[in-house]
Amino acid sequence: MPARVETTDPDGVDYGWVMQVTFVTTIVVGAPVVAVTSAFVELASWGARAAFAVRVGALVWFLTATFVYVYARRQSSRSETD
Repeated sequence: MPARVETTDPDGVDYGWVMQVTFVTTIVVGAPVVAVTSAFVELASWGARAAFAVRVGALVWFLTATFVYVYARRQSSRSETD
């Protein structure tokens, strides 16, 4: 019989959930955003393309992480008051 998997009940924000949702959302949202915005920029080399993708992807990641954290924090404080 396999060992029992432990569960957690975090107080406050569940940072594991925040990281997972940020990762998936950034990929799902970021790839189309990079593709669409690259259509309006001259990207002459592969290095320029990679640098552009990193710059735009970093902005998408930062905005996504901020939004997900604020959402988790609000949900956490809402569940504490219930």
